[in-house]
Amino acid sequence: MHSYEEALRIILDRLQPLPPVDLPLDAAYGHVLAEAIHAGWDLPPADNSAMDGFAFSAAGIKAGACLPICGASYAGHPYAGTVATGQAVRIMTGAVVPADCDTVVPIEDVTVGNDQIQLQRPITAGQHVRQRGEEFTAGTPLLAAGTLLHAGEIGLLAAAGIVRLRVHPKPRVSLLSTGDELVHLGQTPGPGQIINTNLHLLGARLREQGCELLSLGIARDSRDDLADRIAAGLQTDLLLSTGGVSIGDRDHVQEVLQEYGFELGFWKVAIKPGKPVLFGTIGRQAVFGLPGNPAAAAATFELFVRPALRRLAGCLAPLPPKLRVELGATVSGDTKRQSFLWGTLQGENGAFRFLPSDRQGSNQNRALAGGDALLPVAAGARLEAGSQVEVIVLRLPIGSCCP
Repeated sequence: MHSYEEALRIILDRLQPLPPVDLPLDAAYGHVLAEAIHAGWDLPPADNSAMDGFAFSAAGIKAGACLPICGASYAGHPYAGTVATGQAVRIMTGAVVPADCDTVVPIEDVTVGNDQIQLQRPITAGQHVRQRGEEFTAGTPLLAAGTLLHAGEIGLLAAAGIVRLRVHPKPRVSLLSTGDELVHLGQTPGPGQIINTNLHLLGARLREQGCELLSLGIARDSRDDLADRIAAGLQTDLLLSTGGVSIGDRDHVQEVLQEYGFELGFWKVAIKPGKPVLFGTIGRQAVFGLPGNPAAAAATFELFVRPALRRLAGCLAPLPPKLRVELGATVSGDTKRQSFLWGTLQGENGAFRFLPSDRQGSNQNRALAGGDALLPVAAGARLEAGSQVEVIVLRLPIGSCCP
């Protein structure tokens, strides 16, 4: 049976980023760049003013000097005339500084009257002028391949005039639940039946990851129904099923997958919860079979499926972030397997404390609501309250910031 680290290595070695696609800039948010981006022009494209005020040549000009105003330069409407030595041009923030000028004085530092200004304070040549190419020049590297495009990156590329770019597509995921005991949300469960919570839990998490979701519904415990639904999901980038991966008489997932050319990566990992997790590939498609119990399905999604999705999306660092925190309660691991405990993060004095949930059963839904992180605990280990531990971060609490 593989360890958690060995299973992760198998996933990341087996999968490659999805082939790049060409997208317009405004459709590229949340995607990962497939190629480096370089500036196509200078920014600013010309010297411009950082202040509302007056532009002139600083040569020989001192505090108290009076300069006649010969024109004005507005943003989008540069001054087209000549500015002689000893003259000034009224200028607005962002407006082009005339070629004959090298300095801007703020309007609050002058006295204006009779079509002239008088300088009230000493000046420094070049002050309040944004130089051409100050932010970047043509050919400057802007973003490297592998960069995740957030709003700031989109704004930078827009400023550089980038209209289209090559990115890795967001993964398309087909999601399947299995089991005769499952009923759809809105139905009243009968004897021995439960609501199909995994469809909603994992569907929401996949949408949070930016994935395009294809719901395959519930496959009953029959080979034919399972085979039909799996066939419908073969055209996506990742097939994700829950339930049916153990060794019961009606656990048919593995044998049906074999009919479609499934190549096993691993089955069973020495972790708790989530031991009977399945991974492999059908051609280029990643395939995961998660346990049916909700806490086990959620944990194995975070531990294995989320890194796989980030790998497919082109992320250079596909593993989830980790954080050193103070442990809020003493915990003990399983005697034979590495445990991953659900819990919440609380910010205190610029640091975080991890509070383990008191509901750690693989069948529990309660631990998942408000679950901010997973705490790895080695087999047989005991971690004392107050000690420093490393947790796998799923989200930070609203209003908190990482210390």
